[in-house]
This record gives sequence, C-alpha cells and structure tokens, in this order.
Amino acid sequence: MSDSIEPTQAAVIVPIPVADPIVAAHRSRLDAAATLGVPAHVTIIFPFARPGVLSTDDDGRLASAVRSVPRFVCSFTEIGWFGDACAWLRPDDDRPFRALTQAVWDMFPDYPPYEGAFDEVIPHLTIGERRFGTLEDLQRAAAEVTTHLPIRQHISEALFIAGTEAPNSWSVVRRFLLG
Repeated sequence: MSDSIEPTQAAVIVPIPVADPIVAAHRSRLDAAATLGVPAHVTIIFPFARPGVLSTDDDGRLASAVRSVPRFVCSFTEIGWFGDACAWLRPDDDRPFRALTQAVWDMFPDYPPYEGAFDEVIPHLTIGERRFGTLEDLQRAAAEVTTHLPIRQHISEALFIAGTEAPNSWSVVRRFLLG
C-alpha cells in the first residue's frame, strides 16, 4: 500500500499462509479480497477502524484482546457452502476463531463483525464467491481444493490490515500475537 494513499477500509484477520498455494488460483478469480492483496485468511472483524482512527491506547486494547486467546492448531477438513453463493474451507474446530472475534468485538463494540449483518458469524476461509463466477466454477474450485485436504495451520497471530478498493492495495499495518 502506498504511503500517499490513505486506507479507506481495515480488518482484523488470521492469516492461513499454508492454504495460500492451494487456494490462490481460485481466489484470484473468485474472491474480491484476493485481488485487493488480502492473503488466505479467516476474518475476525470486518470492517474495522482505519489505522488513523486507532489511538495508541486502542492499539494496546487490540493487542490485549488478541492475546486473550491462546495459540492453537487448526485443520481445515472440508468444504462449506453458503447456499450456492460462496464456497469456503471449514475449520475442524471454529471455537478459537469465535473466541477471538468475540474478544475483539467486546473490546471494540462499535465494530461488530460484518456490521452486524449476520445473526451468527461462521469462521471460514473463502475459496470463491458466485458473484465472480458460475456455480460450476465454484464447484470445480471446491473439488480441486478438496484433493489437498486437510490443511493444517499453527495459529499464532492476528493481523490488522488496511487498504482501499484498488488492486493489491491492502497490507499489514500491525501483527498481534495470540496468548
């Protein structure tokens, strides 16, 4: 992200780098976040406060919220679907992701996950969305990714990322270690 361009959006995510080589080709075609430069991830809070909005005290509060959840190992063992609109990887145990989302939201109640649009937030790693391809595209992507399962990742950090709607504009602002 260029220093001269002020971020217009931000998020807190858990990166899943071991999944990147498996899902990257599909995400580059079927997931808008990938075209913005966001790596394979599980979203914790989006949208979140832009970098210039957070104070030093807020930075410490975010670190504390993330640190309240112990490090863990996650395996993505199957494909999940939101209707026929989105194919995603399901973590075998989503409780640590839920705990992390709740801890950050408790610390920053003005930023509910997905602006409160969903009754339940389901932790997931997006493979692709139908609005960027056909159902057959998603089904092919899901079938190809399935051949690489399970995907196992040690989870030790959350990232505060920010960017704009421009391609490859998102970058890491800060890293926060889990407890």
